[in-house]
Amino acid sequence: MTYRRAVIPALVGGLLITLLLWWAGASTRALQLPGTGTVFDAQSASELRRWLAPWAYPSRDMPPSGGSTETTWTASTQYADLYRTAMQIRYVAVFAFFLAGALLLLRRIPPTRGRTPATLLALWAWGPVAGTLAVTVSAPWLIASMGRGSFRVLPQLASVTASSGPVVVFAALLASVLTVVAARLTAKGTDPVPRRSAPPRAARLAASAGTAVIAFSLVILSYESVAARIQTSAGGSGLLSEPGDLLRQWLLLGGWTGPSTTPLGHWLLYRAADVVMLAVVWWALRVLPGLLTRTTAPAMAVGAVCATVLGLLASQLLHMAMDDTVTVWGPVYLFSKLGENVPAALTFGGAAGLVAFGVLRLAGGALPVAAGQHPGGETRTVAEDVHR
Repeated sequence: MTYRRAVIPALVGGLLITLLLWWAGASTRALQLPGTGTVFDAQSASELRRWLAPWAYPSRDMPPSGGSTETTWTASTQYADLYRTAMQIRYVAVFAFFLAGALLLLRRIPPTRGRTPATLLALWAWGPVAGTLAVTVSAPWLIASMGRGSFRVLPQLASVTASSGPVVVFAALLASVLTVVAARLTAKGTDPVPRRSAPPRAARLAASAGTAVIAFSLVILSYESVAARIQTSAGGSGLLSEPGDLLRQWLLLGGWTGPSTTPLGHWLLYRAADVVMLAVVWWALRVLPGLLTRTTAPAMAVGAVCATVLGLLASQLLHMAMDDTVTVWGPVYLFSKLGENVPAALTFGGAAGLVAFGVLRLAGGALPVAAGQHPGGETRTVAEDVHR
């Protein structure tokens, strides 16, 4: 699919996920209405407010919680314009990041016959990545609007980075479905690009190398004692003091310890979720070269990021199936872990994609597109390709 054909569905998806997040943020005020208690219990309403808070605009006439004097009210609203600027940057950024990723994914994995499920999953996984990047870009304005811009900046930045929440996962699912539908409509009338099968040995080697990068974070760096050293060993001073929280967000895909404090069977059950994640990543990296219309480093990097996020979602869904705290905390709490560790997935997923691409090239698996066949589905002569 050419960029000209991909831009319309990408715009549709970007607008939809932005509008869905704006609507979700605007719904925060509805949870404060008097009748909310008859629909949600206290724990569920509190959890929903936590989900929606990163995308919510503050009300000008809403007094601060816990009661306030006029002085407190003035102090709490003096940075309101800066906060609105942060939210405006956040919404523009989530639109721009989703648009950029959707353009690349639709270009390299067009939703034609045999590729539609992969396109849908990749776009869905890219949604939480776009949300994470958006909250990260807008974090400096948000931190400054709280009036504590010079106090523990890096831990605050880490907290904001991890705050996109499960709402982005659900919004991305709806946006990806509509994006694929729009892409199918715009792709009508074009010749579908047949799937290429990469050499099995090269594809397996590339998938194994990329999965090893993910396992380095999930198995080694995320081990409790190693993670503690990462979080406490880095030093700094002034505004750059305490970088441990930020390193944890961007380097750790999970957290685990030995079975000494838990029954062995229960410990193995939770480790099965990590195995599922690595299996999903390996399988996705194994089939990715055959799905791409052209194997390039950016396409492999973005595809590996999406594969890592899909692996995270699969492991989190398995954790949800094993969770027995729903009766205590309410059904909403069941989805509270959905979409976590996306910053680390972005870090190591991108690295895994580049490593897989390098191994694929060395093993002879990154084959060029057939002569005369443009990756977007258009047939051109050799002279046209040279001039372009």
